[in-house]
Amino acid sequence: LALLAFDVVHDLAVVKLDKPLPVHFSFDPRAVEGTLPKGERLYSMGNPLDLGFTIVEGTYNGLVDRSYNEQVHFSGALNAGMSGGPTVPGEGRVAGVNVAVSRRGQRVSFLVPARHADALVRRAREPLVLDAKGARAELGRQLAAWQAGFHRDLAGSGFKRATFGAYLAPESQAPWFQCWASTNADAVPRPRYRASNTQCSAQSEIFVTQSLSSGRVEFTHEHLVARDLHAAQFATVVTERAQARSGEAGSRKHLTRPRCVTEHLRPPEGSSRPPVLARFCARAYRDFEGLFNATLTTVTQDRPGEALVSRLSVQGVTWDNALALSRRFLGEIRWAK
Repeated sequence: LALLAFDVVHDLAVVKLDKPLPVHFSFDPRAVEGTLPKGERLYSMGNPLDLGFTIVEGTYNGLVDRSYNEQVHFSGALNAGMSGGPTVPGEGRVAGVNVAVSRRGQRVSFLVPARHADALVRRAREPLVLDAKGARAELGRQLAAWQAGFHRDLAGSGFKRATFGAYLAPESQAPWFQCWASTNADAVPRPRYRASNTQCSAQSEIFVTQSLSSGRVEFTHEHLVARDLHAAQFATVVTERAQARSGEAGSRKHLTRPRCVTEHLRPPEGSSRPPVLARFCARAYRDFEGLFNATLTTVTQDRPGEALVSRLSVQGVTWDNALALSRRFLGEIRWAK
């Protein structure tokens, strides 16, 4: 096989076989044009769990709403071994390509829209056989181009401010973020401090290898209030929470050592921003020049018994975009009035 073209964002590749095939699929024009109706019966083909060639029936449910990258929601049971297989309506034209399944539910599967596969096939008609070095360079180019568009759209969506006790902190207004919250209020025995947590992440991660992915953006906020701790004890708790899940871990095979800068930031008199301790860490991708993983952790430092620990984590981002998003994130941490 010769590799002619690939699309890392949508997990597709075009390869050339050294002998012709007598038959092949064609793309469903409705799927390419985005006019396939919801509820259309589809048939997914593959080799689930290495059981042999299998056809799975399901329905087309359109594009997933809360996803940055386009994915088709397919109500058929995809399983490992079916990735890359075609999904077709009754007349046998490709409407999507099997790509993933949700492990949080049942019969919730995802397809790459046919239009992305169609576009890649058209691009591959001007053949450029890629060796390992050329493929790696093209992979880096695609990741860099994707993150540029993603961070442009993220900036355009803006922030909304959520209230955490005495503080305001940023959450993205982009529709492709999902958030979860938790608290220790009902814990037994009664904890000596109250913790309320919010975590929001973009549904945008791009798989590269088993140990390397790109495109993840996550916001976390942990509001801490002392109950029966004196100031020194509470400060120890806050320090421990700020160090937890620092985002600096990762494979040294793919990433350089983290380089970190820590600063005490005290806004001018009359500012609406509290003093914070800020720690910014970055790690460079060894194989893809110009891309980094970065983490910003902030801790408010204005109250002896209340604190907000916030963290921004980004993967596969340019240095300029990492700094720009970190500065905006930091600037949104304010006192609630």
